[in-house]
Amino acid sequence: MTLFQVLLGLLAGSTVGFTLGLVGGGGSILAVPLMVYLVGVHDPHVAIGTSALAVAANALIGLANHARKHNVKWRCAVTFATAGVTGALAGAMFGKTVDGQKLLALFALLMLVVAALMFRTRGREGDPTVVLNRGNAPKLLGSGAATGLLSGFFGIGGGFLVVPGLVASTGMPILFAVGSSLVAVSAFGLTTALTYASSGLIDWPLAAVFIGGGAIGSLFGTRLATRLAGRKGMLNMVLAGLIVIVAIYMLYRTAAALSLI
Repeated sequence: MTLFQVLLGLLAGSTVGFTLGLVGGGGSILAVPLMVYLVGVHDPHVAIGTSALAVAANALIGLANHARKHNVKWRCAVTFATAGVTGALAGAMFGKTVDGQKLLALFALLMLVVAALMFRTRGREGDPTVVLNRGNAPKLLGSGAATGLLSGFFGIGGGFLVVPGLVASTGMPILFAVGSSLVAVSAFGLTTALTYASSGLIDWPLAAVFIGGGAIGSLFGTRLATRLAGRKGMLNMVLAGLIVIVAIYMLYRTAAALSLI
């Protein structure tokens, strides 16, 4: 990498880390297009594999920050993540067989669907006393497996899918879902990264730069998330708005690459 690319990588990594700390998701939503369109990674599969590793590491840093603030429902999070790892393995194997540009386009369309769902649920406050029980365990296992499959297929940490999945399965407040989601984001990202690494599809120096920048961004993102949690629906709106903006941009760029515009 050139010095300019290193600086761009640090900036992009800080942005990814900040987003993970703030909303528990959006890390890979940003990491993949930032690697492709900003840093200049030409192979989308390398961008996906590298982002999966970087996001997993940054998610672990964010998880530590949220855990210190008691924002993690550990049993719910571990149940969700465990079910998702199997799905992530299957999804990653299939994702590598799909054309890179088409994969990015499908990724963007999925983002728009999730954003619409988050806008619809922005006013729900949730139950902060929720715990793992017989009633929500099947929902956590089912949504975890489905989220893991999509996470592996698109090479994403999956946080923007995990947060709505945790809220829908348990009814927990979004701040707790943000903190708890980082358990699954870490697990899914590492699973996907290992699969891509086995095929030589990770840029290790770039991943290191992203992780370094993300460590700084994650600290500030976590602090802001705690402040915004008191404003009804604000975290949902922030994540949904971010998803829509990036999805539209990705659809435009992939359409241009496929000579559709």
